[in-house]
Amino acid sequence: IDENSIKKPIASKSKYLKLFEEASSVVDQNVKEYEKKIGYEIDKIWLDKLALHTQVCIKKSKINYQHGRILYSLLKNYLENLEKKENSKNINILETGTARGFSAICMAKAISDTPGYTGKILTIDVLPSDVPMYWNVIDDHEKKKTRLELLQNWQTELKKVEFLKGKTEEVLKKLKIHRVNFAFLDAEHDFKSVFMEYKFLKDRQISGDKIFFDDVTPKKFPGVVEALNQIKKDGHYSINFLKFSKERSYALATKL
Repeated sequence: IDENSIKKPIASKSKYLKLFEEASSVVDQNVKEYEKKIGYEIDKIWLDKLALHTQVCIKKSKINYQHGRILYSLLKNYLENLEKKENSKNINILETGTARGFSAICMAKAISDTPGYTGKILTIDVLPSDVPMYWNVIDDHEKKKTRLELLQNWQTELKKVEFLKGKTEEVLKKLKIHRVNFAFLDAEHDFKSVFMEYKFLKDRQISGDKIFFDDVTPKKFPGVVEALNQIKKDGHYSINFLKFSKERSYALATKL
């Protein structure tokens, strides 16, 4: 559903709550084991509250916000390991495809939960953060909200996020950034876009830096899979394909 075209709340408050209860009661054992393996897990109550306002929406597929858990664990692990090899505590994270801000806030929490680190999450989306609109979420029953209003209960995390408006390629061309420690790619799901984002990052990452790819599903998004196969061939990154369920698969690329 295109948020730009929503003229009024598209479901009742109780419908959103019912979807939330269904989604929050699902415990993905594969993700749980992955968190255990990595050594960090996000606070479930905190995550569920954020998901209710940013992930629970009316769509054809089931509500699934497990990527928030994985992102948090991966970034937390990356930060703890970085501490052992680098003096700099100032980090840059890049996200493409902000949507309602769920992933950016999860990553900001990982920084907040790791003492001593400062840094920014730069997140890009064509939708603005300062224009009130309906977002196809439970908050639509209060009023039209800006993205910042939607996220107002997460002030600590918001301070670490910078929202950039525009098409990814155009924003990246203007972005003066020398190092991207960690990236989450979730914008356009076609080969050209994903590969363009990868090329931008490749020149701005050093050994051990990471790129996390969402929606690595051959049937639904063959372009993402094709881009990852090409990235693997390039030989600058090791690729770990993470398949947790039939619906959602991810990939983690680590710079060699």
